[in-house]
Amino acid sequence: MPNRTASSAATATLWTTRLDRGSPVPLSRQLAGALRQAIGEGRIGAGARLPSTRALAEELGLARSTVVGVFEQLAAEGYIAGHAGSGYVVAAPLTAVEAQGRNEPTAPRPLSRHGESLRTYAPPARGLPRPFEPGHAEVDTRFIATWKRLSARALSGRSRLVWGYGDPQGEPELRRAVADYLAAARGVRCAPEQIVLTSGTQQGLSLAVRVLLDPGDTAWVEDPCYRAAIDILRAADAEIVPVPVDAQGLDIAAGPQRAQTANQAPPRLVYTTPSRQYPLGMAMPLARRVALLAWAAAAGVWVIEDDYESEFQAPGHMLPSLQGLDRADRVIYLGTFSKLLFPSLRLGYAVLPEDLVASFVAARHLADRQSSALIQAIMTDFMLDGHFARHLKRMRARYAERQQFLTEQVMRRMGGLLDIRPVESGMYLTAWLPEGWSDRAASAALAEAGIVAPPLSSFTLETEREPGLVLGYTGHDEGAMARAVERMAVVLERQLV
Repeated sequence: MPNRTASSAATATLWTTRLDRGSPVPLSRQLAGALRQAIGEGRIGAGARLPSTRALAEELGLARSTVVGVFEQLAAEGYIAGHAGSGYVVAAPLTAVEAQGRNEPTAPRPLSRHGESLRTYAPPARGLPRPFEPGHAEVDTRFIATWKRLSARALSGRSRLVWGYGDPQGEPELRRAVADYLAAARGVRCAPEQIVLTSGTQQGLSLAVRVLLDPGDTAWVEDPCYRAAIDILRAADAEIVPVPVDAQGLDIAAGPQRAQTANQAPPRLVYTTPSRQYPLGMAMPLARRVALLAWAAAAGVWVIEDDYESEFQAPGHMLPSLQGLDRADRVIYLGTFSKLLFPSLRLGYAVLPEDLVASFVAARHLADRQSSALIQAIMTDFMLDGHFARHLKRMRARYAERQQFLTEQVMRRMGGLLDIRPVESGMYLTAWLPEGWSDRAASAALAEAGIVAPPLSSFTLETEREPGLVLGYTGHDEGAMARAVERMAVVLERQLV
């Protein structure tokens, strides 16, 4: 039997609990939370008798049914136990566990190697886009109106929306639309059955690494390289070999020499951005593409082609995709709608050799089952109704104008400090600093002035290059960019002093 002293202590503690009647949190939840905390912290000891529901209701000014409901909930959770004829008491086993939790842990807290590697990775903080942060898209009123109308159609029941669990590979109608688009726009050779819809290029690359690499396998990457690709490969315990980039993109001829010098195993895969090397911006010419594919076929190497923004280049100037030239089925082609429409869309695709599809679909299912069926339904209508083609044409022209505007602003205000070499319009430019400067120091000084300009060296693994800054111009209006250029000039001019 619990003694009268313990019961009195419990009663005093509970009856001094304060409830905030101005809070949006219901009074019943406030009372339950206060009881859980008092029991968990040991302020109400094991075996202590709780006051009667009637007495506590009167003390706190609550309906008795409210207190009864709270006690019944806490009893169901195991915090308290009811005894016929004697009310509720604090459950001893629970308080013993809570008390144990307050002790300093003595057992080790191990993580996997993958988990340990992730400790050092901090996802970048995101807020409102600031010039010249790369990766943002222009979202205009015309697009918003169209997307809103298609969303209403999808939710009205007059569309192909799947309300239950869908196909982890992606809905067939959207995969057919993507296959038709890629064949016409990028020369990709595939059937809808070879496409797996993803949450974007980054997930597509993560799935590819999971399916193709074992820990310790070698992966060749461009140097400089998209940072997320490097992070994904490092998290997978891959042996990363940086391969230099020259004026024609990835120099595959330099790869075997570097690997032989370092006594490294042949690669399992190669990651490349041939349509527009990120972040330097050049395109890989046809002869080098053919040489890369011939080498991959002979060596049995997988090639991951990240075609991240080719849609914004002039159609007549674009070379066909690597995948479209591949006859040995060595290329995994990755694309995204998130950069083309808006980043939070989180919808992309991977085009796969047929013998990889089953493994990719299984990996996608285990990762997060499927892309949003609602988003897929809207995107399908957006493509089939012709909105997608019109949007790309409009954005291609607008981004070309933005690039020209930024180039003119920089050359007018900082012609002696930054050198911009125009490239095919896309989503960013690389601006070169004077020889001997630290692009990391310049980037940090600009960040203090509210300007985002990633340093080129942050994308580089080994190959020494001129100092430079990556300037994104999509998703930033001309007024904001003009003001940012003025602040940028002031900051960089101070570096001359």
